[in-house]
Amino acid sequence: MPSLSPDMIILILVVIMALSFDFINGFHDTANAIATSVSTRALSPRTAIIIASILNLIGALTYTGVAKTIGGSIADPFQLENGLIVVLAALTSAILWNLITWWFGIPSSSSHALIGGIAGAVIGAAGIGSINMEGFKSIVQALIFSPLIAFVVGFTVIKIISSIVANMPYHPTNKGFRMLQVVAASWQSFSHGANDAQKTMGIITFALISGGFMTTENGDFSIPLWVKLSAAVAMALGTSVGGWRIIKTMGGKIMKIKPISGFSADLSSALIITIFTAFKLPVSTTHVITSSILGVGASQKFSAVKWGLAGRILVTWVITLPATGLLAAACYVVYDVFL
Repeated sequence: MPSLSPDMIILILVVIMALSFDFINGFHDTANAIATSVSTRALSPRTAIIIASILNLIGALTYTGVAKTIGGSIADPFQLENGLIVVLAALTSAILWNLITWWFGIPSSSSHALIGGIAGAVIGAAGIGSINMEGFKSIVQALIFSPLIAFVVGFTVIKIISSIVANMPYHPTNKGFRMLQVVAASWQSFSHGANDAQKTMGIITFALISGGFMTTENGDFSIPLWVKLSAAVAMALGTSVGGWRIIKTMGGKIMKIKPISGFSADLSSALIITIFTAFKLPVSTTHVITSSILGVGASQKFSAVKWGLAGRILVTWVITLPATGLLAAACYVVYDVFL
């Protein structure tokens, strides 16, 4: 049996870590797609998770634009020394952060964790000058503006829908919105896979290029089929496990969710995620759905939203990028000594 080179061993470790991150991302972010449907009993928890798992898988196999953004916009993998260790440090940081926030039931962003980890590891390895500021800026802008837009859209959508059904009988309307929630949750699950799983595809491709295991043509690159399949399956399996701590937070602790408000929030967030995915921009599905719920709640009754919890979530959002960046830089220093 031929011996493996040190770089190949590190690459294998990177792939294992990346798929582990994707799996954790799946159960960490399951709540994004199904929490409101479970909360209003539009879907049973088991059925909701099965639907979310299948559509996450399909969505992950549909697009590659976000993966290319992650793989080449934050830093140039061709110019980066010790790129495999950089990716390993970034993944370590993101996984640790996801587990910490999952344990405390805080819907933080796996996207922020991963992107903050990549940026911190790159800076730790090669200095801030190695960051592609234009590409990094566009990614951060998408992460910041998407939840703000989701809040406004959620606020607007519930107002429009409420005015349409204002004079309709309550119980038949409620039943109808439970059915519509299934459709909206399915779309949201698809869009979650289409955006979130691509981040893992992108970071594995980043590692392949920086480690010299993959070449490109005219500066462009494609995502290998095995990378797409493995990332899609890992996220689907993670989704099937379910993140019940976060589902509990998303499904009832932010505000009391009714079928009409759950449908409005799901519809708004699925629309925003799909649009940003079409523009090849990564977004935090956690931020988008939480902001949609907040927008829907604020439009109905400002006091209906538990703003104390919302503030706690916001603090987590704000500190995720710098926290994971610092953690990744520290991980890089440690790995660079021992690997």
